[in-house]
Amino acid sequence: MTPSRGILINGIEGPALSGDTFDVRAPETGQVMATVAAGQNEDIDRAVIAGVEGFKVWSRMAGRERERILLRAADLIEEQGLARLLDLLIDESGSTITKAKHEIAYTPDLLRAAAGEARRLMGDTFPNDRADRLSFVVREPVGVVGVLSPYNAPLSLLTKMTAFALAAGNAVVIKPSEETPVIALEYGRFLLEAGLPAGAIGIVPGLGPSTGMALVEHPLIDALALTGATTTGRLVAMAAAKRLKRVQLELGGKNALVVLSDFDPDQAAQIACSGIFTHAGQICMANSRIIVEAAAYDAFCSAFKARADALFLGDLRDPNTIYGPLINARALEKVVAQKDEALSRGAGLLAGGCVVRGLVYAPTILTEPDRASAAWRDESFGPICSVVRAQTFQDAISLANDSDYGLSAGILTHDVTKAFSAARQIKAGSVHIGMHPFQSNAMAPIGGYRDSGIGRSGGKYSVEEFTELKWISLEAPDGP
Repeated sequence: MTPSRGILINGIEGPALSGDTFDVRAPETGQVMATVAAGQNEDIDRAVIAGVEGFKVWSRMAGRERERILLRAADLIEEQGLARLLDLLIDESGSTITKAKHEIAYTPDLLRAAAGEARRLMGDTFPNDRADRLSFVVREPVGVVGVLSPYNAPLSLLTKMTAFALAAGNAVVIKPSEETPVIALEYGRFLLEAGLPAGAIGIVPGLGPSTGMALVEHPLIDALALTGATTTGRLVAMAAAKRLKRVQLELGGKNALVVLSDFDPDQAAQIACSGIFTHAGQICMANSRIIVEAAAYDAFCSAFKARADALFLGDLRDPNTIYGPLINARALEKVVAQKDEALSRGAGLLAGGCVVRGLVYAPTILTEPDRASAAWRDESFGPICSVVRAQTFQDAISLANDSDYGLSAGILTHDVTKAFSAARQIKAGSVHIGMHPFQSNAMAPIGGYRDSGIGRSGGKYSVEEFTELKWISLEAPDGP
């Protein structure tokens, strides 16, 4: 029997007021995993109103109490996560067992990092113009934060998007991806079991155009966090601007990995494979553009092809499997269309270019695509990348910056001077030396330039996104 899941409001999971539902299918098998309540405007309204009340309780709790609850949630996931979340992550998001275990292990780290921030809502003082006046600045939570979370890392990214906002004293109302709502509901259950006040978290599954925009446009939502496509980010930003809501948008990427000729080409190929083919390239920081200095180009391409061709794409529960299916048919169609257009415009096909089975697409490497093609310019979010030749170091930097995005980048070289020169010149929110662009850290400011978003998430940077600064001054004259 197919399990049914609901909308989580005030700690109770129940149906949508309309009674509408939608099916969640496993991308590997196509089978229906769960039937889930499809929230509408009225359900978002109920969740936000509950969030307003939950905020009153949660925001007034001492930092050490918020810290204790978040630490307890981390402990619960560490103790019970494999039993309660592993199969869900594999089946609902198409994760390999290795990737699913990594998410479960990383999530307590995120919660503990956020818990520490609950004690560090630091203010400031500054000199006043008069000796009998004091001025100080305090940091306060914004209120109720609307969270639109993605499907690619449905546990760890949702945790990152919510835990720091909660640590600062905000309530959260979550609209999870319609591809992975059950994982979000289970995450909410862990927080409630840890002692989070019932109204401080609401989870309303549903379809993006209706449920998502209802959350974005709700007048009692004070701030918004989205991890998703740039096209969605623009819609959210425009809707939020009507009410001057603050937004934190972690959007798409077309990330460059620069390989200089002093770096071992086989090692570079191994790093490049990890950076693009992990989770079938469904990672916003994946290195879908690889720029290689001319002297290393042929050796790198040979090694890269050999490694890509050797990747094992087996059962998701086999620890040797590198990646599994794309999330749905639309995602597969996008990758195929990019490959077909690139080839029609003169690109070479070094590896892959075909469906292995179902929604599993072979690791695909294009060479020298037209710089106006979608394969070079647009986010792919799949196991496809382009390799191009750079004549000089400065040419490589120019190619890395030939993008409307600016999320992350990597440079492989042993030349420290060139490495730091690249790090300063590449227009991206992060640049990783000796590594591929797909890096994460609970305390790092993740975000990008240009079409890759607005604001930063992680550590104190998330707290800054979801708190307000208030200047308080006091006149304290000497004498009676």
